[in-house]
Amino acid sequence: MVDVSVKETTDRIARATGSIRMNSATLAAIQTNALKKGDVLSVARLAGIMAAKRTPDLIPLCHPIVLHDIEVALRADDTLPGLRAEAVVKSSGRTGVEMEAMTAVAVALLTVYDMAKAIDRAMAIGEVLLVEKAGGKSGHWSRG
Repeated sequence: MVDVSVKETTDRIARATGSIRMNSATLAAIQTNALKKGDVLSVARLAGIMAAKRTPDLIPLCHPIVLHDIEVALRADDTLPGLRAEAVVKSSGRTGVEMEAMTAVAVALLTVYDMAKAIDRAMAIGEVLLVEKAGGKSGHWSRG
């Protein structure tokens, strides 16, 4: 792990996104809660929140940090067709929350796959990427 003890404590925020492509019929089944495993969007949202909190258990060199807020949202996108996921994570500390935001998105999308794979094994998880971060020595960064 990197020694962060000499870093300033600052407010930190990170936003990440990702997507999962699927058949239109699969998207419709998710939107109407027609899958046997239940409410895909609610379960995936909760899975993302839980994953952000467990990031240091999943990524070996991540620092365990106190998270102040985790927001995970999934929305339908008919142009994919599929779902887009976004996570925003906030903290105040000596290291950033980028990994927590990206982990939240990745696990939320994996949860969608798990819950809908019975009707669509061809689903494909798309780019999981950091969109924006703020705080710390490097300040604000945005993908543009």
